[in-house]
Amino acid sequence: MIKGIPVSPGIISGNCVVLKKEKIAINYKKISKCQVRDEINVFSYNKKKSVDQIKSIKNFLKKKKVDKEKIEIFEGHIMLIEDEEFERDVISCIQDEYYRSSTAVAKVIDRQISILRNVKDEYLKNRIIDFKDIRERIVKNIMKIPIIDLSTISKKIILIAEDLSPSDIVQSKTEKIIGLIMDKGNLNSHVSIIAKSLDIPTIVGTKHATKLIETNDHIILDSINNRIYRNPSQEKIEEVNKIKINHAIWKKELKKLKHFPAITLDNHKFSLQSNIRDNTEINLIEKSGSEGIGLYRTEFLFMNRSNPPTEEEQFQTYKEVAEIMNPRPVIIRTIDIGGDKFVPYINIPKEENPFLGLRAIRIIKNKEDIMLTQLRAILRATHFGNLKIMFPMVISLEEILHLKSQLSFIKNQLSRKNYIFREDIEIGIMIETPSAAIISRELAKEVDFFSIGTNDLTQYTLAVDRGNQSISYLYDPISPSVLRLIKKVIENAHQEGKEVSMCGELASDEFATIILVGMELDKFSMNSVSIPKIKKQIRRLRFQEAKEITEKILRLPSSKEIRNEIERFHKENDMHF
Repeated sequence: MIKGIPVSPGIISGNCVVLKKEKIAINYKKISKCQVRDEINVFSYNKKKSVDQIKSIKNFLKKKKVDKEKIEIFEGHIMLIEDEEFERDVISCIQDEYYRSSTAVAKVIDRQISILRNVKDEYLKNRIIDFKDIRERIVKNIMKIPIIDLSTISKKIILIAEDLSPSDIVQSKTEKIIGLIMDKGNLNSHVSIIAKSLDIPTIVGTKHATKLIETNDHIILDSINNRIYRNPSQEKIEEVNKIKINHAIWKKELKKLKHFPAITLDNHKFSLQSNIRDNTEINLIEKSGSEGIGLYRTEFLFMNRSNPPTEEEQFQTYKEVAEIMNPRPVIIRTIDIGGDKFVPYINIPKEENPFLGLRAIRIIKNKEDIMLTQLRAILRATHFGNLKIMFPMVISLEEILHLKSQLSFIKNQLSRKNYIFREDIEIGIMIETPSAAIISRELAKEVDFFSIGTNDLTQYTLAVDRGNQSISYLYDPISPSVLRLIKKVIENAHQEGKEVSMCGELASDEFATIILVGMELDKFSMNSVSIPKIKKQIRRLRFQEAKEITEKILRLPSSKEIRNEIERFHKENDMHF
């Protein structure tokens, strides 16, 4: 049996094809000065050829009427290839270092990949796959190596590969790929996103599936329980078939919940909303039955470019999401750069502890024009829908008062220019540090709502770097200290008549739903795919019972005892998930 990281749930069985890509041998032998011009021409020709190929993929996808999200992956590839700095660096590598065009492309892109490997932000790390994809495409074009074509698959198979690029998967006959297994990859890689959108059962990060499995082996891929069986016995096939039937019933039940409210058995209602990072994810909101956007991450508008987005560019983006979602709320979080998210046009000096350094609203003190431009764009877009503003990484009352004064300044500026906008736009803050949690009663007097970011709140409370694998066992959002801080925040906000949302990973954890319901959290905000399962949990609970159990849990001294108590409740009430 093989395990990995399940990214798209389902159970499937069938014969497999193990895909092994041809390794590219880069020649590091230097060229002579007289060859430089020819190599630059070779690079230019194959750069254009690569762009033309990707444009063909885009057109192919448009004809198939696939999600805009997938098409934008390839628009991003074109932007990377056509980036002036990339071209300049490759030509410099040829001219100044006398490398062949293929070697120069590989060296320039490998440098970028090595930088990305050192960041902790999953979104940026996932760009490594994009860079590898364009590196392989351009180098293969230069070296005249055929590019893999999965469109030739003629029968239904489970595809097994060390790694796949987005272009590999979308060009394939996806109706023929009934399951996907990869040695590499993670939950948020582009291939994982595509697999989810195509509803292909997928497990990635197996490390060695390509070495343990051979083409034409019979495979059971169970991405619900994270199991891969090679040439299973008849007994195992029958066992897995039962799981498959139960999963089909479960999926059917979840789909039925789309138009039902998240309400407990004793009629206490909660709001379930979505976390998104750009407008391409709005289609997932519609499928999930989400009641709005509880976290709209704006930093991705600012990344992968040499200059910040203009006010007009931001306005059009916020206007689009406001119009589509209206009258449902959209909470726009202002730019959260720093920590492990960097942009070239904001100069952040090297820091010993970047997560405790210049990030989020702290950077804006040095780059106030970026914040003011963003606030102008958001305010202008309020005329087209129910937008709200949320500020991240607030730790003091002084910061809120300063941000509110900035917002007032922008409102006066727009009024003088006769722009129409909502004067009474709601503003909120992220509660993601112990300091903000402790003074949350005072902070609640100055804002309209809170959103608890449990990912950062957990790591700051426990002094555990959530990206550090060697101490990952210490990172536990269900620890007594974290739960008690969350309870304190909710109580303080409610005493001031303010609502509280949660947008960290804990909000989408079925195991923790009973505690959050018992704490009287008002809104759960999560990735859209998780909404049906959390709604199902809420609809199986009694609010008063959840409150009583939560009071007991909050008195327990250890994570282990808390987990045991929750497991006991689930078992007694037959709440399996």
